[in-house]
Amino acid sequence: MSPDRTVGAVGASRPRIEGGLKVTGAARYTADVPMPGLVHGQLVTATTSRGRVRDVDASTALGMPGVLGVLDHRNAPRLNPKAGNYFGPDGSLLLLQDEVVPYAGWPVALVVAETPEQARAAAAALRVTCDAEPHDLDFDMDHPAARPASTAFGPEADTGDLEAELAACAVVVEERYRTPEESHCAMEPHASTAWWEGDHLHALDANQGAFSVSEVLAALWSIDRERVHVRSEHVGGGFGGKGVCGPQMILASMASKRFGRPVRIAMTRAQVFETTSSRPRTEQLVTIGADADGRLRAVGHRAAYALSPLAEYIEACTEQAKVLYAAPAIRTRLTAVPLDVLPPASMRGPGATPGSFALESAIDEVAERLDVDPVRLRLRNQPSVAPVSGLPFSTRRLVSCVQEGARRFGWAARDRRPRSRREGPLLIGTGMATASFSAGVFPSTASITAEVDGTFTVSVGASDIGTGARTALTAVAADALGVDAGRVRLRIGDSDLGMAWGAGGSRGTTSWSFAITEAAKELRGRLGDPARPVTATVDTSALIDFQPGRERQTFSAVFAEVAVDPATGEVRVRRLLGVFAVGRVINPLLARGQVVGGMVMGLSMALHEESVRDPRTGRLANGDFAGYHIAAHADVPDVEADFVPDYEPLDPSGFNGLGEIGTAGTAAAIANAVWHATGTRQRTLPIRLDRVLEPVAAGKDTEGATEGADHAVTRGA
Repeated sequence: MSPDRTVGAVGASRPRIEGGLKVTGAARYTADVPMPGLVHGQLVTATTSRGRVRDVDASTALGMPGVLGVLDHRNAPRLNPKAGNYFGPDGSLLLLQDEVVPYAGWPVALVVAETPEQARAAAAALRVTCDAEPHDLDFDMDHPAARPASTAFGPEADTGDLEAELAACAVVVEERYRTPEESHCAMEPHASTAWWEGDHLHALDANQGAFSVSEVLAALWSIDRERVHVRSEHVGGGFGGKGVCGPQMILASMASKRFGRPVRIAMTRAQVFETTSSRPRTEQLVTIGADADGRLRAVGHRAAYALSPLAEYIEACTEQAKVLYAAPAIRTRLTAVPLDVLPPASMRGPGATPGSFALESAIDEVAERLDVDPVRLRLRNQPSVAPVSGLPFSTRRLVSCVQEGARRFGWAARDRRPRSRREGPLLIGTGMATASFSAGVFPSTASITAEVDGTFTVSVGASDIGTGARTALTAVAADALGVDAGRVRLRIGDSDLGMAWGAGGSRGTTSWSFAITEAAKELRGRLGDPARPVTATVDTSALIDFQPGRERQTFSAVFAEVAVDPATGEVRVRRLLGVFAVGRVINPLLARGQVVGGMVMGLSMALHEESVRDPRTGRLANGDFAGYHIAAHADVPDVEADFVPDYEPLDPSGFNGLGEIGTAGTAAAIANAVWHATGTRQRTLPIRLDRVLEPVAAGKDTEGATEGADHAVTRGA
């Protein structure tokens, strides 16, 4: 091994290492792995949003073929009531512990049988009687139960005198923006298999972090974490929905403890919708004031999101208001509204994705009022340091993203007047938005063994949820070791490999790469007799500076072109271009796939995705792929994505994460394009047909109409 050799695995476009296994069907996901003595569990869920279980009649189900038994709150094993998540105690983990029903879809029983078909049939025969109680699903920013959200991600912004600056502005835009509840919709439904060997719990699980799931299971069962072994070799997508210990994992471990057999629970698509976390609803009030020349003087961003009383969660919608634009006064307020709903969790670009829709729509409205080009307005208000923290940026290439995107998109030829371009009956519009997403690393452990045959085994508790982590980390290890990538074997997806951050927060690859790079340095100093294997293990906990004195962010500029049929309300995205600054790019092929996928998800958010609940019961009315539409091939244009040269000085290899920056900003760019096409602002997502449809009235000119325009205030000038 030559530490001075430049291999160049990082920066090269290489196909996925496991790609052949996946396209041939040889890759085994959690529900595919055979196991002797396996039995199957089927969930039974509550049909009311709030209440109590009065009775569970299992007499018919217990007499059906193959049924081993039924678990409910009366006979289920007891769990540790103090188990929690990152933010504290989490009541959503305490399944089948009492008769209380906190939300529609709450598991109230589990049927276990020899085959999946027998379990489903018996679950259908189970009779559960619940006493419904009044529930509250009425989300509103000004809800009487609304409270300040946790400040675990940092304090609120409150710089300058917002009211005084607004009073001196030539233009003030103050508008409300709304986003709906959304489901993660990963290709692979949640599944788990659990079995006990004495007091040791083993599990196969579809998750985004085997180590963190093992920690939760250890807490629930009040056992040492070393007695819990969780594996997740292949995971068919997550987007945040598999970032926590899922109900199927908890129930499978309970059933295995009760019946003494390996138990598998593979959720149906409908069960995934109703029992696993979602992105919460948001309502956001954005107030922006500017001088006549387009200089921003005040930015106010107040946001509220729906929350379950069972567990703490932060949908940090206001973070970009602290980073993107310079202004003498910036104020943010984040509010949680407790409702009788499923506990929300992170969904791709949490906080930043709904937050950027509101902030970047409002910035576009300022440009409209001032009759200033939206690109010029954004460039005019770029900060030299972080506007709220006052810290210098570690790297900030947002201007390069905007300028390069505008050049490639042909923005200079745009007529900024709305409804100025037509193609027959279609109205054509273009729009853009910028976004940022916080970057960094979290502690992880990695081990590297120099084998006697000249190869290297790299072990890190990473999770590949379809991102190509195996391929990226192999390249990182090869460069760190100074060898060809073919000499590196990577082991991931196993809690026994040691503590590691999960695939989330755009910090997975950076955290694991940091650990691998440090382990390679350690290994170089310990190599001796080539006839004996040598192993180096590094825990980066003590190496990470959580107060680095710099603002670390990734950035993007997204440009969109839409065609709108005002007679039908149909919006079609024709072009989508994203330019990104994400530090040094490990694998351009995989990186482009990530940001293109993110933009497609943003398109889906803009035009399609919306969970609709029956107000009487709280149950999802569209909890399947027939009713909950996500963007399909026919909805997706030819998406273009590229990266500006960038290097993150706070990372030993120059890396930043990029899994979520593609989604943030895209919905705003599309909404701004719809305004440019139609002259009507869309402040509520998704941009449904009925929200775009224009009445046909002879002789009536609707050009320039703006939804809610009476809320905008123009002063002076």
